[in-house]
Amino acid sequence: MPEYMEVMIRTIVAFSLLLIGARFLGKQTISQMTIFDFIAAITLGAITAALAYNVRLKPHTLVFSYIIFVLVIFMTAFISTKSRKWRKFFAGDPTVVIQNGKILESNMRKMRYTLDYLNQQLREKEVFNIDEVLFAIIETNGTLTVLKKPQYRNVTRQDLMIATNPESRLPIELIMDGEIIEKNLKENKLPQTWLNTELNNRNLHLKEVVYAVLLANGNIYIDTYRDHLLAPIDKE
Repeated sequence: MPEYMEVMIRTIVAFSLLLIGARFLGKQTISQMTIFDFIAAITLGAITAALAYNVRLKPHTLVFSYIIFVLVIFMTAFISTKSRKWRKFFAGDPTVVIQNGKILESNMRKMRYTLDYLNQQLREKEVFNIDEVLFAIIETNGTLTVLKKPQYRNVTRQDLMIATNPESRLPIELIMDGEIIEKNLKENKLPQTWLNTELNNRNLHLKEVVYAVLLANGNIYIDTYRDHLLAPIDKE
């Protein structure tokens, strides 16, 4: 077999293995990662990359290595769900970096966490005054969680004692790319005749609709292919 054909086949196999492994391990591996998740993702990528282009290595040995590593990750995740001690060992603990408006320099030094990066992450949370912060915590995946002091928190409807309409479900997608999502209609016991009536009331045909969703408050959001905007800002 020509070398370029072998590389092409190995690349397709490597991609397929990576996709299967990611589906098997679940969403956590591809979300914002802990240290362990980062090591796992890097290693899986290195193995599949070697499978894709390193023709000197036998494919079956790399596939075997990949399967073993996926099983190790899976078993580690399983053990972590059963034991808090092991979960802390693999993922680490959150670290408080601000308490009652005071920066905890010793905790930051242990993580080699700089003031510049702290300020950047605070700004991303729309915090420009450290004195507003009651607690700031570095989570195990490296993100910053901020709890503001009570006087600086956003006012809610509950604070103002304003009545709200109860919402008991998620929005339901009805139409996508001009096609009715029949599965969602059946699961939520929504007749297609009702949807057709809603479109007719708006003088719309199915093929004109890009996206339609039944919102939690009972209203329907509909977006059409023709937006009727005189100067759309997304034109290049």
